[in-house]
Amino acid sequence: MVFSSTTFLFAFLPAVLLATWLSPLRLRRFVLLFAGIAFYAWGVQEFVLLVLGSTLLDWALALGIKHARDARQTGLARLLLVAGIVQNVGLLGYYKYAGFLTHQLDRLASALGEHGPSVLSVALPIGISFFTFEKISYLVDVWRGDVEPRRDPIDVLLFVSLFPRSIAGPIVRLREIQNDLREPRPRPELARAGAIRFAHGLAKKVLIADQVAPVADAAFAAAAAGGPTTAAAWIGALAYSMQIYFDFSGYSDMAIGIGMMLGFRLPENFNRPYSSISITDFWRRWHMTLSRWFRDYVYIPLGGNRGGEGATYRNLLIVFVLTGFWHGAAWSFVLWGLYHGMWMLIERRMGWRGLDGVRFVPLRRAGAFLIVLIGWVLFRADTLHHACDYYRAMVEPHGGMTAAVSGALTHQAIAALAIACVIVLLPGTRNGGRWLVDAAGRIPSAARFASLGLVLPLALVYAFSSTFSPFLYFRF
Repeated sequence: MVFSSTTFLFAFLPAVLLATWLSPLRLRRFVLLFAGIAFYAWGVQEFVLLVLGSTLLDWALALGIKHARDARQTGLARLLLVAGIVQNVGLLGYYKYAGFLTHQLDRLASALGEHGPSVLSVALPIGISFFTFEKISYLVDVWRGDVEPRRDPIDVLLFVSLFPRSIAGPIVRLREIQNDLREPRPRPELARAGAIRFAHGLAKKVLIADQVAPVADAAFAAAAAGGPTTAAAWIGALAYSMQIYFDFSGYSDMAIGIGMMLGFRLPENFNRPYSSISITDFWRRWHMTLSRWFRDYVYIPLGGNRGGEGATYRNLLIVFVLTGFWHGAAWSFVLWGLYHGMWMLIERRMGWRGLDGVRFVPLRRAGAFLIVLIGWVLFRADTLHHACDYYRAMVEPHGGMTAAVSGALTHQAIAALAIACVIVLLPGTRNGGRWLVDAAGRIPSAARFASLGLVLPLALVYAFSSTFSPFLYFRF
């Protein structure tokens, strides 16, 4: 079920909000748990028991870790932690990477003239990359003593299944919402702010991301068919840059907004990433909950920057290769992560990552955006071969415009692309979603009124009349 679908907008969400607000406090957690399970089961019924069973195992392991630590049985606590990590990574590895691994082994065996293993075709449970990281963070936090294990399994089940963020984040840590898990308390003022935030995210998705998507699709399809023209390649890359930002940040805004309407404060996930003046700055602003997760649970445990320059470079490259691989089981994703990691090393080596006293800000913003845009080609291309064809079209001048891209550039698409570029490239540091909710004064008040009275109805009309359009990060 997609947040922008008519089923969700006009049936599921109103029903859940009504049931949550009307139910007594002692039953509210069960209402939200049932809603989360129903939301997840809507399209992937066969995986619900798997997710619930794995979560209950994490609940038991967390209690065991706490008990072992209290008894000063450090070895047992560490063993239970490792068991929890292995079971979570094992599930993620099987469902997300088994097909990729067996395909690579089959290709290697064929190159050596041998028979390789059968290539597995495994259906991917939606959202597994997100809730796997959340479950691991819970176990590690309990082991570190940063959070007390929840004795009631309903708390942990609700944490994993909370439907606003169960499919594509933000990646939430239990300690960030532990009080709300025990006693969800929707409040009118928080619900109003959540409705504004939700409207903002829905507009991003259906009025911008979905409108520019056909342009990007046409350009990358042309690459798969033999290569677009130079103009079409650059327009397609720009369109995809806008599509993925407004699609994913729109989802995050909607998730945060729904959470507020239900009484939860979910963490921010974006902070104007295309305003970055370096790639280091970009990763402080893009998918912030993922960046913090890798920092706290991979980079720092590896040693961070404490082991000298060489160790720091090694740790950064490990983190970004894993970041790329987390996004998808393909070499293109690995190279995309490595591409960003190499830029991080270059900036660190050249002293370009600092933000204090920066000069030539517009030029540095343009440079960072260009680097990110070029990287998105690797991220979007179906194969490395298609990515190479796309890059060739970008650098080898070829006049004219690909017919498919020209046809996709409707008046609506051009207007949406222009508005998207203006929004993301405007100077300043204000985050649109937070500004709408928190800012005081006549202009913010007028903007809030417009969001609910004009933009939301328009977005609902588009959502009602458009075809099925899943969020891009659903496949991760």
